[in-house]
Amino acid sequence: MRELEKLLRKISKKDQLALREEIGLLVQKKHQLLNIKKLQGSDFYRSRKGNFRIIFHYDKKSEVIIDAVRLKGEDIYKDFI
Repeated sequence: MRELEKLLRKISKKDQLALREEIGLLVQKKHQLLNIKKLQGSDFYRSRKGNFRIIFHYDKKSEVIIDAVRLKGEDIYKDFI
């Protein structure tokens, strides 16, 4: 989660709030409110919020595990396929 903390320090307050809200909805399993897609050829999913991508997966208890939060275009998907 250090990567997320570092990213949050660098971005605007507006983007910080948007990402925190998105992550909160993921953790609360309110997926119908989110733009989520399964990544082809893997067990990972992505959620889009503006210019940001949240990569996550589910553990054995169906809990959300966040693997990465990055700006789009940063080759985020190659690490998870």
